[in-house]
Amino acid sequence: MISNLPHWISIFFIISWLFALGLFYQSNPKSTHTLIGLIIWSLIQCILSYKNFYQVTDTMPPRFALVLFPPAIWIIWELLTLKRREVIRYRDLTKSTLIHTLRFPVEIVLWQLFLHSTIPELMTFEGRNFDIIMGITAPITGWLFIKNRISLKALRIWNIIGLILILFIKVNGILSAELPIQMFAFDQPNKGLAYFPFVLLPAIVVPLVIYTHITDLIKINQLLKSRE
Repeated sequence: MISNLPHWISIFFIISWLFALGLFYQSNPKSTHTLIGLIIWSLIQCILSYKNFYQVTDTMPPRFALVLFPPAIWIIWELLTLKRREVIRYRDLTKSTLIHTLRFPVEIVLWQLFLHSTIPELMTFEGRNFDIIMGITAPITGWLFIKNRISLKALRIWNIIGLILILFIKVNGILSAELPIQMFAFDQPNKGLAYFPFVLLPAIVVPLVIYTHITDLIKINQLLKSRE
């Protein structure tokens, strides 16, 4: 764990993580097996990070690859298998939109981690991270959609913007981490996300956000085609 970090920051983040998992399941009740897998993967990452497994940064391949690659493989697998059709069929677009509300508290956590010198400023809303926009607009967008105040096309644009923003900060987070490919933030690198419980951000929360955006876009496109 990060020394001298107020406990409320960790608790606040864990609550946000639980919120994300809960809404993920609510948005698609057919995702029970996926939810169980996410919980197991979360426990594995929590144990590894708590034991300071990711604090060793001079190995090849980097240990942190265990955080980044399995979720990416999971997303690709989900999108390529027939299971995707069932996921898309039962997807609740309103609830899946509300999932992105968690990006607001996550931004608060990242800001606190920066203030405690464990991540660079560029990963906060004071730097290159504009993800807070999605966190603020998610509940508004979800409410407008359920009230039929915005169209599917508008929701599609919102999801595209959200996907671009999360991918942008994900790349910046990787390139500012203590990895062989680090390109900036050498004075204060991204090391806070290798600690418990914040490892759940790159291991669970970010992949979940990316997966939700992609599957929502697929669902929206299917609905638009069915109305043509």
